[in-house]
Amino acid sequence: MRESGCTAGGLLLLFLVLLTCTYTSFGSSFFTPENYVLEAVNRNAPVISPSTEPQPQPQPFLPLLAPSPLTPYTNETPPTLSGLCAFNFSTVGAIMNTTATDCWASFAPYLANVVCCPQFDATLAILLGQSSKDTGMLSLNTSNSEHCLSDVMRILVGKGANETLQSICSVNPANLTQASCPIVDVNEFESSVDTSRLLAACSNVNPVKECCGQVCQNAILDAARKISLNDLSTSISVPISSGHVNRLDDCRHIVLRWLSSKLDPSSAETVLRGLSSCNTNKVCPLDFPSISVVAEECQGVAGNHSACCKSMEDYVSHLQEQSFLTNLQALNCAASLGIKLQKANISRDLYELCHINLKDFSLQVVSQESGCLLPSLPSDAMFDSTSGISFICDLNDNIAAPWPSDSIVQLPSCNKTSKIPALPTATSTRCGVQFLSLIVPLIASLSLPLKMPP
Repeated sequence: MRESGCTAGGLLLLFLVLLTCTYTSFGSSFFTPENYVLEAVNRNAPVISPSTEPQPQPQPFLPLLAPSPLTPYTNETPPTLSGLCAFNFSTVGAIMNTTATDCWASFAPYLANVVCCPQFDATLAILLGQSSKDTGMLSLNTSNSEHCLSDVMRILVGKGANETLQSICSVNPANLTQASCPIVDVNEFESSVDTSRLLAACSNVNPVKECCGQVCQNAILDAARKISLNDLSTSISVPISSGHVNRLDDCRHIVLRWLSSKLDPSSAETVLRGLSSCNTNKVCPLDFPSISVVAEECQGVAGNHSACCKSMEDYVSHLQEQSFLTNLQALNCAASLGIKLQKANISRDLYELCHINLKDFSLQVVSQESGCLLPSLPSDAMFDSTSGISFICDLNDNIAAPWPSDSIVQLPSCNKTSKIPALPTATSTRCGVQFLSLIVPLIASLSLPLKMPP
C-alpha cells in the first residue's frame, strides 16, 4: 500500500512515539494530536531468513533527539489506601511502576491487548503470589478482593495509569478470588500437584522457544487440571467437558499465582509476560467491519483495478484505528481478512494487487502514512522524566501481507515446513541515518473499542 525510501536490505523504522501528555488536574488527561512527538531512525535491515518462531525483542533505547518541553504528569502525593488489603506493595514497587507506564492514561487502550493488560494481569498474579507467603492462601475473599483491587488502582492511577484500566482489561474484584477453583490453600495445592516438575518447567522460560515447545504451558495445564478435578468424582484422564473449561481456567490462574510465590517478582514478571505473549500472538484482536463494499468492487476484478484498491484501502483504514499489533498478530489479521474476502468469492490476491503490507493492519501515524508493528515479544513502554513515554515499534516495510492459500489457513508460527515472511527485527546497522522530529497526528478518530483476545 505504501512504499519505503531505503533500498538495500529493506527499511527498518524504529519508532519512538513519545507521550507528551499533560494533565489539567490529577486523574484527568487529554489525547490530542499535538501532544505526541515521533522520533524515527532509518536503519538498514539485512536479509532475514524465514522464521517460524517469534523473534526475540529488541532492547529498548532512549530518544536520540531533544526532549519535548511537555512531560507526563504523575501525582507526587501517595494515595490514601484502604488499610484493609494485605498486599505488600513495597516488594513489587518496580513492577507497579512498569505497569503504570505500560498502561499510561492516553495510550492504554491502544497498547491494551499487547502490552498493558498482560502486564496488569501479571502484576495482580504476583501480588497474590507474594501475599500467599504470609496468608497461606492463593486467593482473596470477596470483601478483601474489592479493597485490594481498589488500592492497586489508586497506586497505578497515581503513577499515571489510565483511570479506566479495569474496564480496558476486563478486570474486576472477582478476578482476585478463587472463582470456581476448588483448591487455593498453599499446602493443599502443593500436596496435589507435582511442584518439582512445575518449577523445573517454568522457572527459566525461554519466551521464544516456549511459544512452540509449550513446556511450561503444558506443566501449568496439567497442574490446573489436577486441582480443578479435586472435588469431582472423575479421573483426571477424562477429557475436559465444555462445562469444566471455566473451572480449568480459574485454576490456571491459581497455578500462576503459586509460581509467582516461588519466583522473585522480577523473574515471575518475565515468565508471566512471556506466556501471555504466546497467547496474544495466536489471535487477531481486530474487529472486522462488513466487507460488502470491497466485495462489490473487487469480485472478478481485471484491467483497471483502481476502484477495487480504493475500496480496499478505505476498508483497511478502519482497521488502522483500533490497536497496535505485534508482527505475528498482523500475520493472523491478514489471514483472517483474506479468508473473509475469499469467502466473498474474491480469488484475486488483493494484498499483492493493492500493495498491502503487514504494517497496514496496525495503528497508523497518519501524516507519515506509516504503520507501527510491535515485536512479537513487545518491550515495555519507557518513562523518562524529560521526554515522556516511549515504546519501540519494530517494522520492516518490505514484508507484504500474505494472501491465504490452501496451505495457509491460519498463522503457521510453529510449522517448520511452512513458508511465512521474514519477520521484522531490530538492527543497529545504519542506512543513511536521518533524524526526524515531527508532531504526530495519531488519528483523532481513535474510538473503536478493542476486542480482547480470549
